Amino acid sequence: MTASALLEAEDLVVTRGGAPILRGVSVTLRAGEAVALVGPNAAGKSTLVRTFAGLLPVTSGIVRLEGKPLAEWGRSALARAVALVTPEEGAPVLLSVQERVALGRYPHRGPFRPLTPADRDAVSVALHRTGIAHLAHRPLSTLSSGERQLAALARSLAQQPRVLLLDEPAAHLDIGHQLQLFRILDEIRGGGGVAVLAVVHDLQRAAAWAERMLLLDGGRLAASGAPAAVLGSKECARAFHVEIRGHAAAGLSHSVYSFEEIL
Repeated sequence: MTASALLEAEDLVVTRGGAPILRGVSVTLRAGEAVALVGPNAAGKSTLVRTFAGLLPVTSGIVRLEGKPLAEWGRSALARAVALVTPEEGAPVLLSVQERVALGRYPHRGPFRPLTPADRDAVSVALHRTGIAHLAHRPLSTLSSGERQLAALARSLAQQPRVLLLDEPAAHLDIGHQLQLFRILDEIRGGGGVAVLAVVHDLQRAAAWAERMLLLDGGRLAASGAPAAVLGSKECARAFHVEIRGHAAAGLSHSVYSFEEIL
């Protein structure tokens, strides 16, 4: 186990339908880290985050959470430690937003038990942190796609995980809500020491937010490191079939990138 690592994969291989999706991937996530997972379509990004969440079986290799193999974690204990947010989360549309968010407390209280004061506090904090407290009593069916995505994020925050995995968290969000979302992610990783791994399709947004970037291509980890180094690599150009150039911009702490198709 790497020092300070919360979640660690070694030589991870995952197959689905007899076809290899992940091929020998080794990744470490540390407390308080903001990591962007990028790559072309069908690179294996969603498979990786779902495997980290314990939803997909490992063909070979190993995933450890806090030094313990993921396969040895009980379902409730794993759900208390790791939360996953996906772009199209299924939930009964008749639930209110508050009821949806309260489902994040299930691993802490078990079945058929009423919410405790601590549970209610966690739900309230999650609703306010995501800016949707005013929607608490609205049915999910009345929300926009972006509002449902924020409700899904709030549910994961109520879960109070140590590792937060997000698959395309900015999907359906307008630019204002995107900025809000990544600010929230920075708050929870900085204040609570949560390791955050997010699949981000917008490379510009990924570079502006993440401390570290992982590039998947063809199921393999093609590059890993600071966003500028990964985006400037030949592996990234090859994966996306584009030439990527970074440019300094006045008033910004990160580069602005331009992309040109390689014909």
